[in-house]
This record gives sequence, structure tokens and C-alpha cells, in this order.
Amino acid sequence: MTSKRFLIPLAVAGFVTSGCSTLPALSSFSQATAEPNAESSTDADVGEQRLVERELDTELDEANQSEPVFDPLLADLTATEDVFATDPDLAAETLRARAVYDPYAQYPEDLYQTLRRGFEFDLTLEDPRITSQLRWYASHQSYFNRVSERAGRYMFHIVAELEARDMPLDLALLPIVESAFDPFAYSHGSAAGMWQFIPSTGRMFGLKQDWWYDGRRDVVESTRAAMEYLDQLNDMFDGDWLLALAAYNSGPGTVMRAMRRNRAEGKPTDFWNLDLPRETEAYVPKMFALAKLIHSPDTYGIELPLLDTEPFFEIVDVGSQIDLAQAATMADMDLSDLYLLNPGFNQWATNPEGPHRLLVHTSRAAQFRERLADLPLDSRMAWQRYTIETGDSLLTIARDFEVTVDIIQEANDLNDSLIRAGDALMIPTASASSNTYSMSADQRLARRQNASGSSDTNRVDYVVQSGDSFWDISREFGVSVQSLARWNNMAPRDVIRPGQTLAVWVSDDVSSSSTASVSSSVRNGREVVRKVGYVVRSGDSLYRIANRFNVRIADIQNWNTIGQEYLQPGQRLTLYVDVTRLQ
Repeated sequence: MTSKRFLIPLAVAGFVTSGCSTLPALSSFSQATAEPNAESSTDADVGEQRLVERELDTELDEANQSEPVFDPLLADLTATEDVFATDPDLAAETLRARAVYDPYAQYPEDLYQTLRRGFEFDLTLEDPRITSQLRWYASHQSYFNRVSERAGRYMFHIVAELEARDMPLDLALLPIVESAFDPFAYSHGSAAGMWQFIPSTGRMFGLKQDWWYDGRRDVVESTRAAMEYLDQLNDMFDGDWLLALAAYNSGPGTVMRAMRRNRAEGKPTDFWNLDLPRETEAYVPKMFALAKLIHSPDTYGIELPLLDTEPFFEIVDVGSQIDLAQAATMADMDLSDLYLLNPGFNQWATNPEGPHRLLVHTSRAAQFRERLADLPLDSRMAWQRYTIETGDSLLTIARDFEVTVDIIQEANDLNDSLIRAGDALMIPTASASSNTYSMSADQRLARRQNASGSSDTNRVDYVVQSGDSFWDISREFGVSVQSLARWNNMAPRDVIRPGQTLAVWVSDDVSSSSTASVSSSVRNGREVVRKVGYVVRSGDSLYRIANRFNVRIADIQNWNTIGQEYLQPGQRLTLYVDVTRLQ
């Protein structure tokens, strides 16, 4: 794969780059300026380069025949700050000379500057679709402010990975188009994360997805997978990055079929001439529009916030499962900031099976490693001892502690679901309240519901039964299929499986929305138990709530570890309601 970098004429590359603050950890950036790629330069570029070389050779010969004289065009820009401070005229002349040969010198030395010098797409290309996207981006300064704030966390890592793989830096803009650099982004078709992988493609590229962890949102893993996928697509389309990008959006099969149609009709098969889905036809133009705008923000009236050229995070090997609230405290970070760097973790702790690593702010990494080394393995998680009671099952215990049956089995070396009353189980629990883990999957789901739904709703955890469909469940709860899918980060056509737990937000009057489903539930011969998160209202009592949901007062007390005390408005209770007993 050939690569064009920085577009700086060969003869002046040495003194121009010496004055530019390139990324210190990415040595290939400065090395890339040593020799421009003639294959990717135009004849005009080469002719201009040779002209500059001849002019400078002549000046060098003249300088060698006389006393050394300072010439700003030949100045070594590594001159110390002291020299510039004592001679401001010299500094001004040097900067002016640098601007002659470095078209980007007017902009600050940040990651956007690095991108400018590494763009490979032909930004002289004109197309109405590019113009349309440019018009939108150029009129939304606030959008770039938000995107830049998010990108500041992840861009250094992405650029470093692209450089290491010798891939175009234009691809660093892909997360803007896909997700606006939001690692928690979720779209139709169940695509998740910055790079928007659907579950099947994510698994194809080694992105693990389970209750604890979703690799599609993991900053490091999803970036690796995205670059492997893009590289694979680039090979599939004979090095055509535009076709590769179109395939990333709509699938390689869609692009190949469009190419076959054009060949059959004697038409060109490049991206700009293909008949593709509307979203894909706008996808590549968005990339070009972003590159044009970042290349020349002044032209379009946009001010780009600075992106630091230092690594934002370091990867720390933690060696085992750890509570995220505890990890945040040890790293002196807000828990929300830790989640933003580690968005792959769905729950209150890392995955017991790995990955056993955390990303932390660079300035906190050394301290975190030191404190971690002093923390015993058995102190990295909070545990609760539970004595099994008559009538308990692993399923009901898992519901009570908001974990999975698999987790209880693994923690207690159980090979099956058989348990005996009187035996004790060790249950991993969060070290802080659920609200503390504000960016866990459950808390994000609750916020989405609160933002889009009524305050008079309660969450129900429904376990999918054999034969269920989104349509069946939506009718049973009196909600729309679209809402049910959205609440669970899924698309209406996604497949659901028996045993899967779905979150459903139902009206406060659960009984009225459930009565219609009672007869069908009984007819199918299955018990339908729903976990209901109930918010206590003014005037509520244990008797009133128990009567309303047809459960026992003792059960409510047991489920919520409460006695006969008065309930407080706003207090949250967990109820397990069997709809076959509702009237």
C-alpha cells in the first residue's frame, strides 16, 4: 500500500518539519516527511518541487562562497526560543518563510494539523453531494465543538493505529460519520460503538459480547476490528478506499451488486457512478466534506478546537475482575470519565473473563498501577454471603442480586442449577449504589426511557419464552414494537432468543396493561413473572402495594430487605409479579 504524507517539498522538508511539533509517540509522522510519494503527486507538484530544489541549491552554492549570512529561507527552525526572544524580527521572518513552503503553518500544531498532512483523498474533487454535506457541516459550529470534545479522548489512539498500519489518515474521520465519536452510540440494526459494528460483524472480528462486556464499544478493540475490516475491504476492492468505505456502510455484497449492474450496462464502476442506497451515497461525500473542512476551516468559516498531540490515556493491565467504582477511586478519576474511556463494560465491574485491562488518564496511570499492586486480588470486588432459603432457585437469587445465573455458578464452582436450602453462596455485588454507576447499560437505558417516556412508568424485566416475538411481547405489555426494540438497543427485526431478558417500560397501572395477556399466558401453560421496579407514591403502603400487585407483604419486605417502617415517596421497590394471578 502506498502512502502520501504531509505534501512538503523534499528540499525544504528538513527545516520545515524541525519547527513542527509532531506527535512525540508517533515517530513515523516525522519520518514520513522525508520523501514525498511521487506516485500520488501530480506533475505540477513534481515540477514545483524540482523548481524549489534548484532555487535552493543555487542559494546554498552562493552562501558557501561568502561569509555565513542568515537567510530565513534556509533557517534551521530548531533555533532555540532564546534566539527568537532576543530577535523578534528573526522569528517573524522565519515564520513567514515557513509559511511559504508549509501551506498548513497558519494552523496550530495539533491532531487536526496532523490529519491535514496525512490526508490522501483528492480534496479537489467536486460533486453536488459533497457540496451539500459541506453546507451542513459549515453551518454547525456547535456540532464540531461537541465532536472535537469527544474525539479528544480517542483520536490520538486512532491516528497512531492508522500510522502503524500505513492506512490513510482520512479514515480517522470515519467515527465522526458513524457516531459523532460517541462510544455509546446505538443505531438501527443493532450497530453499536464509535465504529458502529452490528453483532454478527463484531463477532466475526473477535469482539466479544455478553452481559458484562460489549467489545463493539471497547475503544481499543473496536478500533482494531474496524481497521482490520477496512483493510480487508480495501483488498477486496483492489485498493479503492471509496468503495471500501461504501462497503463498510452497506456491506460488500451491496457494492458488488451495484458494480455488476454498471458493468452490464457499460457504465463506470467507481463510487461516484454507482447506484447505492441513499445512506451510502451520502456516506463517502460526508467523509470528503469533513476532510475539506478540516483541511481549510477558514474557507468555510469554521473554528476547530485544538486536539492535543499527547496520548489521552494509557492501557493498564489489572490482571483480574475489578469493581469500576473502586478502580475510579484508585485512579483519582470520576467514574463517568472511567466509563467514557472503558465504554465496553456494561455493568458495575469488568468482565470476570477479561479483558483484564482499563484505560485511564495518562496523568493517572502511574499512580493507578502503584495502588493496584498493593491491592489483594480478593479485595477488588465486593461480595455478599447469601444463605439459600426454601423455595429459592438460582434464577430468583440472580434476580435479587441483579446478576446472571452463570455468574453465581462460576463464583461458587457450581456445575448445574441444583442448590440446597441452608447452603451459602457468595454473590459478587457492586460496592456502591446502582445510581453511582451512571453510565452502566441499565442506567443508560433508564435515562433514555425517562427522556422519551412518561414519568408514570415502571421498568419490567421480561424473560423471553419459547415462541415469543417482539410483536407478541409488545401486545402483552401494550407498547409498540419500535419502543420495545429501542429500550433494548435492538432493531424491530432482530431475533430474540428464549432466556433473553428484555427491559419493558409499562404504565404505572400494570394490571390494566397485563389483564389482556393473562388468558394467553395460562393457555400456553407457563408462568409469566415480571420484575417490576416500582416507585413509591404519596399515600402508598405495603398493604396497598401488595394488594395491587397480588403479592404478599412478606415477599415485598424480603425482596427489598425492609421491615414495617413507613414507605417514603420516591423510594424504589423491586417486585416480582406473576401476571397469571392479576385480575
